[in-house]
Amino acid sequence: MPPNGNLPLKLQFGLINHEGRYLTAETFGFKVNASAPSLKNKQIWTLEQESQDTQVVFLRSHLGRYLASDKDGKVTCEADSQNSDCRFLIVAQSDGRWALQSEQYLRFFGGSRDYLSCFAQVITDAELWAVHLALHPQANLLSVARKRYAHLSMEDGEIAVDLNIPWGVAALLTLVYMDGKYCLKTCDSRFLSNDGKLLTQSGRATAYTLELKCGKLAFKDCEGKYLSPMGPTGTLRSGRCSKPGKDELFDLEESHPQVVLIAANGRYVSIRQGVSLAANQEDETDMETFQMEIDKESKKCTFRSSQGNYWALVAHGGIQSTATQVSTNTMFSVEWLSHKVALKASNGKYICTKKNGQLLAVSDCIGDDELLTLKLINRPMLILRGQNGFICHHKNSNTLNASRSIYDIFTLQFTNGVYHIKGVDGRFWYVSSAGLVCSDGEVPEEFSLELLEHRRLAIRGKNGKYLRGDQGGTLKGDGLSLSSSALWEY
Repeated sequence: MPPNGNLPLKLQFGLINHEGRYLTAETFGFKVNASAPSLKNKQIWTLEQESQDTQVVFLRSHLGRYLASDKDGKVTCEADSQNSDCRFLIVAQSDGRWALQSEQYLRFFGGSRDYLSCFAQVITDAELWAVHLALHPQANLLSVARKRYAHLSMEDGEIAVDLNIPWGVAALLTLVYMDGKYCLKTCDSRFLSNDGKLLTQSGRATAYTLELKCGKLAFKDCEGKYLSPMGPTGTLRSGRCSKPGKDELFDLEESHPQVVLIAANGRYVSIRQGVSLAANQEDETDMETFQMEIDKESKKCTFRSSQGNYWALVAHGGIQSTATQVSTNTMFSVEWLSHKVALKASNGKYICTKKNGQLLAVSDCIGDDELLTLKLINRPMLILRGQNGFICHHKNSNTLNASRSIYDIFTLQFTNGVYHIKGVDGRFWYVSSAGLVCSDGEVPEEFSLELLEHRRLAIRGKNGKYLRGDQGGTLKGDGLSLSSSALWEY
């Protein structure tokens, strides 16, 4: 496992046939077709690989069933476990598309609409599938060979692959899907060119086809060469290889939220003075930045420092950044109180800021000294995905759609304890009197963010109500209580 302690993200994607339609697993009858014009839940497939044979893949639908082909080429998606009919080989083409070959019968999978089969003996256009990643597009990029993470190096004007832990906003990369290929976008909205330079506009030199090898990703440029880290700092650029080896392979990993905390005394919580936490700094550096890792089951949270240690409750209510492993004493409950938070330690006491700035978990109730302002620092570019799709500008109005297969990148700004959300055109989000979230505001409106679950947040408007996607796909600011329609992957 890499030093950040993360497992690679499971590869989920849509498969697009020669007619531009997505492979779909229907909810009823376990039928498959290629009729859908866009990538929604029914079009998402998870790639699973056999541990013994890295060439064999299984394709699992959103229903947890496996794509299979029998000896006559009949295709089904009913098997609830992996069997010999579910074993496929990926035959990657030079344009990045895949042919899927039944390992058992050596026939190729293809077709259109309701007429899909796995009976072709040779690959034609009808047997080729373009790959559209269905992961949230913001992630950390880990070099398999170097075991180091990629980040924007402002001084050198490049993406360097030399971080032990993906720290700060510079380690956040966005995979932008364009016409079957991918661009790598940095946190300052520049695109990686194959010569290692960062460009403000995307083009032929910034477009890569994704290839899969042993469950890892390789990025192939327009000249047929692959991205790899070069030199002492691991400058990311295309090398000479026209076949991906270990140096050209990468994992995508989840990017955890990283935050700074401001106490009631107006100072930043820090470990600059040693292992004990204290709110005594006036500026934010890596020593004041902490990674929040939210447990999927308990929803409790750990806070990790840039050195890789966790906050831990010690004797007499003290909080120290000394733990190397997660335990009961490293778990904290976060209570979201409008634009502030309160943190409760495993002893059942709230953390309070003492007069000297020291943080101690000794309070039974919440007063001013127990309140902290929490600021999310590594999502200046905000991409939000709900249960039905991404948030995107509505084509013909000032409202927002929350069920699109494509996304818009919004700008998240933090001022005086509140967030403002800005659209592509520089105008701001606001909630109208009718409860609709609109995106053409001239002046910023206050929103608060609540990082409630693993990889998911909720947003409240200044009316205190949650932003939610309604059944018609419109984003509204009228949610009275927290529901699945008000949780957003970010």
